[in-house]
Amino acid sequence: MDEIIGFIRDSIMKYGYKGAVIGISGGIDSAVVGKLAVEALGKEKIFGLLMPERDSSRDTIRDSKLVAKFLGIDFKVKNISSALRAIGTYKLQPPAFLIPQTIKEKYVKHKWEELSSDPFLDDLCNEGNEEFRRGLAYYRSKHRVRMISLYLEAEKRGYAVLGTTNKTELLCGLYVKWGDDSSDIEPIRHLFKTEVIELAGQLQIPNKIIEKPPSPDLIPGVTDENVFGVTIDDLDESLRRIEGGEVLDPHDTKSMRVLRILESARYRELRNLAIPRKH
Repeated sequence: MDEIIGFIRDSIMKYGYKGAVIGISGGIDSAVVGKLAVEALGKEKIFGLLMPERDSSRDTIRDSKLVAKFLGIDFKVKNISSALRAIGTYKLQPPAFLIPQTIKEKYVKHKWEELSSDPFLDDLCNEGNEEFRRGLAYYRSKHRVRMISLYLEAEKRGYAVLGTTNKTELLCGLYVKWGDDSSDIEPIRHLFKTEVIELAGQLQIPNKIIEKPPSPDLIPGVTDENVFGVTIDDLDESLRRIEGGEVLDPHDTKSMRVLRILESARYRELRNLAIPRKH
């Protein structure tokens, strides 16, 4: 914990930032990064941005405000629905204003299973039919609009943008290019998700935040474990064993699932690196 706090403080000083902006999602990762940043810089130098949109869970804004108030930081709620509507995001999916949350969640899960036999791997490999690809564009644009909003707030203050990606997400590809992978400082990128949860307890993050199922809050009802197809505990255990040089049992279903995720994530990373950005 002390090393991370020192890393944040040193990075801010080294690169001449005056403070830091963080996107508060109501989830455990942003809560942990926010608390570490407050310890490193003081709450007066941290600004929180809450960015709900049309498809956000009803609990998202409540939990985000809970985190911001727990941290004691100045924050702003910026609903990004109008920006997403302006660029055409919501035209890609049917309107859902009057539909109850439970119905939306059932609909999404049904489409999730109907459009692909393995949505996450198809996502990593940019595969799937036209309707599935529209879904990719739909949710990825939300991350990118949030990234733009964070840098707007950061740059007018001379602040750095703090990232909240953890090691589990990084290794498995659970992030969006030019979205939540874009930041100035990544304080928890070396920690597995289970380590972030453990650290949250040490930092006395509110239990409501620690105990809620991890979710990207981009598609109604879809959690991280729905995406991965394996529990976070099993996923991190396999990742640690692989990192330690252990060969996983090829007959174990959970192990093979993790290996397929890692293979697809590496393919995406290599593809991104292979595409030239300038001529």
